[in-house]
Amino acid sequence: MSLLSYSKRLFSLDTLDTRFTGSSRPPSTASSSEKSQRIDPAKSIPGLDVHDDASRGGQPQGRGTDTPGPSKWATPKFFFYYIVIGTAVPLMIKSVYDVSQPSHPTYSKYEHLLSPGWIPGRKVDNSDQQYSGFRDNLPYMLLLLIVHPLLRTFYNSFYSDDRRENQPLQKSDQSTPDLQADARLDRRVRFDVGFASLYLLALHGTSALKVLVILYANFTIAKGLPRSYVPLATWVFNIGILFANEICNGYPYAGIAQLLGAGNSALGALPDQKAPKNWGALLDSYGGLLARWEILFNITVLRLISFNLDYCWSLDRLGGSPLEKKQLDQSMLSERNRVDIPAKSEDYSFRNYFAYIVYSPLYLTGPILTFNDFISQLRYTPRSISRDRTTLYAIRFLISLLTMEVMLHYLYAVAVSKSQPAWNVYTPFQFSMLGYFSLHHIWLKLLLPWRFFRLWALLDGIDPPENMVRCMSDNYSALAFWRGWHRSFNRWIVRYIYIPLGGSGGPGTRGSGGKARAVFNMLVVFTFVALWHDIQLKLLIWGWLVTLFVLPEVLAGYAFPKRRWKDHPEAYRMICGVGAVGNILMMMAANLVGFAVGLDGLRDLVRGILGSYSGLMGAKPNRLMPALAESFRKSGEGNNLNLSLRFLLKAP
Repeated sequence: MSLLSYSKRLFSLDTLDTRFTGSSRPPSTASSSEKSQRIDPAKSIPGLDVHDDASRGGQPQGRGTDTPGPSKWATPKFFFYYIVIGTAVPLMIKSVYDVSQPSHPTYSKYEHLLSPGWIPGRKVDNSDQQYSGFRDNLPYMLLLLIVHPLLRTFYNSFYSDDRRENQPLQKSDQSTPDLQADARLDRRVRFDVGFASLYLLALHGTSALKVLVILYANFTIAKGLPRSYVPLATWVFNIGILFANEICNGYPYAGIAQLLGAGNSALGALPDQKAPKNWGALLDSYGGLLARWEILFNITVLRLISFNLDYCWSLDRLGGSPLEKKQLDQSMLSERNRVDIPAKSEDYSFRNYFAYIVYSPLYLTGPILTFNDFISQLRYTPRSISRDRTTLYAIRFLISLLTMEVMLHYLYAVAVSKSQPAWNVYTPFQFSMLGYFSLHHIWLKLLLPWRFFRLWALLDGIDPPENMVRCMSDNYSALAFWRGWHRSFNRWIVRYIYIPLGGSGGPGTRGSGGKARAVFNMLVVFTFVALWHDIQLKLLIWGWLVTLFVLPEVLAGYAFPKRRWKDHPEAYRMICGVGAVGNILMMMAANLVGFAVGLDGLRDLVRGILGSYSGLMGAKPNRLMPALAESFRKSGEGNNLNLSLRFLLKAP
């Protein structure tokens, strides 16, 4: 295999996730032409689009209908693009590289935030608290990634009566397929429960008991309440947990002890004696590796809701098995069937529930699997998992890790923003590029943990969805951006919020008032997303702005439908280009408000850049940077631009 063909395979969509190409679909449900098609990763995901039919089981609109034209790589237009890209991109990098040089006037203000690097002559910007937790502990996590699958293999070798149960069933194995699948499920769950218990105890210490109490309470809601009460009770309980975890700071045992009257005074300490710690403070001292367990619990809440609703919906299908009605082979189910078809009634047990909630590779950060999908994959190894594809995925992870390391050694954008320098020494171009590369740092710092833990799951025989499909530099559509960013969360929202609200083709979304209903559904979705990320008014405003800024794209889709411009493709490209500029600017504005400078800072930024000739031309501004620096100082959040998932590997 040549280097070029190997590179194409390495960076193909099939290597990233077979859900994009259909290569892992059963032969009966995917034709050879479908398997060979390249699918737009964003458009293939059911998302917040009133025109999207994929979530109702149909193919995405336009898929397979466009006939590719002749190659344009050698056309004059593309040569012009090459010149622009070859000039602009190096200048963008150079602007931040110049700021990151020891000779720059502001270098001394952030030098203390830099650490010794492994690239000769360069220090490393390891000042981001979230990513530094991942980077510093990566050697230990790599060891865990190797040890966990080996322990499972060792466990299976001693407790397996039939080695074939660890492989997908073949056509010749039809004699006892259900028994083999049930045995494999039981074996994997027994190992997962044991390992997860130790994993949970090591991570959270005595706070693991708090996690277990919440898990049991949620399970009791699903199993103890009448079916009609379960959905509402599940949402109220889990949203309440999000607020309670934030307000009560993880329920420290010392506070519980005082509440129960077991404080120092109740221990009978004499006035002239040093009062001993109460039992609560003693328990708090054994907090494990991640004592602040509540910061990471947001992901767990999604799995709690998934189990309850999957179980609740399974009660509606007790009349017969969908597998028997559709005559489906359980060992060759598509992902859609794995998600939609309920597990067996006996599978909704507390043991399986615990194994799913605390599944070690996906517990901390995801990606998110539904309970039905998880149980199905425990029974049968997904067809998408192969040694060759997993190896290629691991290489892509290492390339992304190396990219991040090079960026941290040469572009100190994060350290500059955290040092609160005198912003008036930077031109608007330099300031915008600092923000631009800070956003790329955010994208990489989220991509790397998600891909690491997905790689761990793949090595363990579980295939969760790929979370980060596209970098923000390759997302000109606001809708595509939110489908490709934290993709498993997007799919979770579609299944458990958007479709039940009717936003994906249900009653009330067609005809009179349908558009308004769809917009309301999006507002509900982004309100939940904002609250789920963090309970702040600023993030609520961000969620509402995102909904507002999606509207122009939706309306433009009605005003300029693609089918009406099929005879004028170049004109349609230009229209899309104009819309792309507006979409990118609005997405940047929403994220600046929600995660950086707030409304005041955004106003100062726009006024400084657009309000004078010097701002537009990139010269040093007179009023922009001081005003913006003050907005950063007041916001308290502008130093890290934490665009999403603040809980990712945050240090205690």
